[in-house]
Amino acid sequence: MLRNQMIDYVKKEQTINSLDVYKEEKDYIEKNQLVENDVQLKEKDAASRFSDAYIERSDKETEELLAEESNDFLNQPLDYLKTHKNEFIYLESKWFELINVETISLEVDDVFGTYDVMLGLKLQKKFGPVIKTYVNSALNGESVKYNLLFSGDEGVWNFNFPLNHVEGFHEDLSIGEAFQLIYSFLFTLAEAVEEGK
Repeated sequence: MLRNQMIDYVKKEQTINSLDVYKEEKDYIEKNQLVENDVQLKEKDAASRFSDAYIERSDKETEELLAEESNDFLNQPLDYLKTHKNEFIYLESKWFELINVETISLEVDDVFGTYDVMLGLKLQKKFGPVIKTYVNSALNGESVKYNLLFSGDEGVWNFNFPLNHVEGFHEDLSIGEAFQLIYSFLFTLAEAVEEGK
């Protein structure tokens, strides 16, 4: 699970005595002592995490591709989605693969006006109770609604949740900052699953 993927990541990225990492990975590496004491961990700027991501804008109703976007699109304000309610943003990144997440997209809910995150969690069915426990405690607000359904055909948890209820959310985020917030939330979920909490 996460530990094995992080060990592989460290092996691949570490130079002789330094490792450039983002905050979530740095905290995990330190907490789990995945490098020797003489290895210096340098924290990268979170804004660069998705610089090499594949990004699409598509029509919500038809799923027709409207445009492939460069990483400059991530600088757009998040409320871009409120002025383009017919669109959703799809993002692929090696970072989401690291934490067993696939097919992640973001859109505005037509009824409630929340920013909805839709993704697949590549985790076994047996982790359902741990996932639910984490999500119930991590999402802020009264009677937060989310969907978590295991697809036996694909071996994936289909997980939809409102970004508005994740700690750190505010309307002034850029699209890139929103995806960073999503990543941080899901990284912590991956840790919780690994620890069985």
